[in-house]
Amino acid sequence: MKYLLNDMPPALDPAITQAFAGIETATIGHWHLFGFMRPEIRAMLRGKHVVGTAVTVAIPASDSTLLHHATGMLRPGDVLIVDRLGDSHHACWGGALTIAAKTAGAVGAVVDGACTDIAEIEASDFPIWAKGLSPITTRLHNLGGGMNIPVSCGGVPVLPGDIVLADDSGVLVMRREEAVALAERAALIQNRSKGREAEVANGAKLGEVSGATKMVIDSLA
Repeated sequence: MKYLLNDMPPALDPAITQAFAGIETATIGHWHLFGFMRPEIRAMLRGKHVVGTAVTVAIPASDSTLLHHATGMLRPGDVLIVDRLGDSHHACWGGALTIAAKTAGAVGAVVDGACTDIAEIEASDFPIWAKGLSPITTRLHNLGGGMNIPVSCGGVPVLPGDIVLADDSGVLVMRREEAVALAERAALIQNRSKGREAEVANGAKLGEVSGATKMVIDSLA
């Protein structure tokens, strides 16, 4: 069998999407250790903040046949996660896929490899995270692949239906059962950080506000 196609995962509860509105990946990175993709998976467009349902695709090297099909399955709120099975040479994502995904209502895509047509991606204002750019593109070779299967992207295992949070700092993948607790803790930290930043802006020393200065002084005693 060339292709393994599983059912689409359930869409996210709007309450979960709302819980992550304004939550930064770097805030969760203050304490949470798992689910962060490697730094080489970076935003192709700056200033984007995405929360959505992971729809996974795995495609080999020079073939993007299944990826073309997958864009026709996307729904509003989906984030397409593309496992390139180790290939970073061929760009599987370009202008046409960008338009197709955006028209379907997807909120973003994450590619464990290269993309191309960056001017068209910028013009479409569609959020993409990838390893970089390549002028060498995939073709419709009909080699096979899998959709809505467990994949690896940016060094992170991703299951269809996982929650994806992505911004300028990177991409975080979360299981649904842990999401609400992560969002609530992150909101508390961000609110506390705003207060700390306001104190520093008004002349307070960061080390005194954060407690770092006390740690240093105490260690010298």
